[in-house]
Amino acid sequence: MTVAITSAHSLEEFLKLPETKPASEYINGEIVQKSMPKGKHSRLQLMLCNIINNNTEEQKIAYAFPELRCSFSTRSIVPDIVVFNWSRIPFDADGEVPNDFLLSPDWIIEILSPEQSSNRVVGNILYCLQNGCQLGWLVDPADRSILVFRPGQQPELLLASDHLSVLNNINLDLTVDLIFGWLKMSGN
Repeated sequence: MTVAITSAHSLEEFLKLPETKPASEYINGEIVQKSMPKGKHSRLQLMLCNIINNNTEEQKIAYAFPELRCSFSTRSIVPDIVVFNWSRIPFDADGEVPNDFLLSPDWIIEILSPEQSSNRVVGNILYCLQNGCQLGWLVDPADRSILVFRPGQQPELLLASDHLSVLNNINLDLTVDLIFGWLKMSGN
């Protein structure tokens, strides 16, 4: 369960506060601490980042970042995974990844934990879409479904062998079954 810690007067004040573990987010004037990730969440997060980056980094198409703070407009959020098109990564003068990302991602992926509020997570996805994000996924390990969000469209609930939408410039063929199949790690 996410827990509201306190309120802050502004996003700027929030960004001056020390980081917490698990991360805290600034949403609608409140500081809300995220849930601590558990096994299924961590496995899916790692596998999704790996498969996206294995297909995009070398060609400098896009990059998936786990637990990256993105601060833009009036919120500061830490989605489970954000994907940025390569051309939008705000590299510093040395060509390195900066610490601060003050823009919305191109693709946001949230993995629902049992104790999380689905409405709060969906709210962050919708907020990203309203601020330039092209794609959002809400991955629900409990019912093996993925809700796909695109700007200006109704969400799509995908199950089983349904193919998932990815960013247009990324060449990946993923199904819901494939993603949840990653949870089975034993040979049984």
